[in-house]
Amino acid sequence: MALQQSAPRQLALELDHAENLAREDFLSGPCNAAALELIEAWPAWPHPVVVLAGPEGSGKSHLAAIWAQMAGARRVAARALEPAAVPAALATGALVVEDIAAGAFDERALFHLVNLAREDAAHVLLTARSAPASWTFAIRDLGSRLKALPVVTLEPPDDALLRALLVKLFADRQIAVDENVIAYLTVRIERSFAAARAAVERLDREAMRLQRPLTRALAAEILRVGEA
Repeated sequence: MALQQSAPRQLALELDHAENLAREDFLSGPCNAAALELIEAWPAWPHPVVVLAGPEGSGKSHLAAIWAQMAGARRVAARALEPAAVPAALATGALVVEDIAAGAFDERALFHLVNLAREDAAHVLLTARSAPASWTFAIRDLGSRLKALPVVTLEPPDDALLRALLVKLFADRQIAVDENVIAYLTVRIERSFAAARAAVERLDREAMRLQRPLTRALAAEILRVGEA
């Protein structure tokens, strides 16, 4: 008797989805207008070192990428910056230091960097989730320098920008969704960049797992399961 073969299973693969970080892909609105204006004003900055502050996913890395392209800047994570590596990191005259958080970086390295940038007329863009004014420092002079820096804060998106962000995030994953899905999510999720990214990632993953098109009904079903 012939054995009946089962149909091959389609697996939902966890793939990395690169976000487009070119200038033309940046979604601007009232919440980030001041930050975008600062980036585009370079090199006419008010100080050699400036700070972009904002919550996770608010667009700091995108703006940093735009500026790095403009200025020929290198990029380094704050936790990876070491004192001996500062001169080489600043060799092009421009540097992005990303994700500075209180207690999570070498204060000596950042102190050296701030001083060297001023001495060499170089430019440094620091990104962080909060402004340095709220941090405590072991090196007092570093604290006074950072707290005196110009800080531009990115705010939560308004409804129009949130809708545009959702469309972009789905497009980055090559997913075409109906306007009903976007409208539903806009009023359903928390009004933040991080919540939009988390929702798109989850809906994409679950729609692939269920092998169903991403409709408003499916989006509601998936989000209700998470709330149960």
